[in-house]
Amino acid sequence: MDAIYELPQIKAVAKALWKEGKGHKVWIFHAGMGTGKTSFIHALCEILEVKDTVSSPTFSIINEYESAQAGTVYHMDWYRLKDEEEAIQAGIEDALLSGNLCLVEWPEKAAGLLPENPFEVFMEILNEKMRRIYTERPED
Repeated sequence: MDAIYELPQIKAVAKALWKEGKGHKVWIFHAGMGTGKTSFIHALCEILEVKDTVSSPTFSIINEYESAQAGTVYHMDWYRLKDEEEAIQAGIEDALLSGNLCLVEWPEKAAGLLPENPFEVFMEILNEKMRRIYTERPED
């Protein structure tokens, strides 16, 4: 997938991305600060019919939601993690190994804990109103 979108199109783009990546349990989002990772994950959770309040897990590190489409969803923000040991203490490893859908912001902060072949999502700011989102699939 490779899409350029404005905010009003975010839900349609999230739906297309779900169609492409729904076979993967761990999604990692590569993007700089202010790119819209949390906003995109919020739109994705709407597609997945999450009834819980979707918010940034910057301080909690992990938020857990229930989805009519995907069951338990873990939304993680690793930005504040110091190292992989702190990530393990926060329960990240348990979430990643749970078999549930995990949506990870700032995956590079504890990359050694990620499973092989996560679904990689890349986001870029093109200008004030437009974003680009694309995926790269790992080699088989």
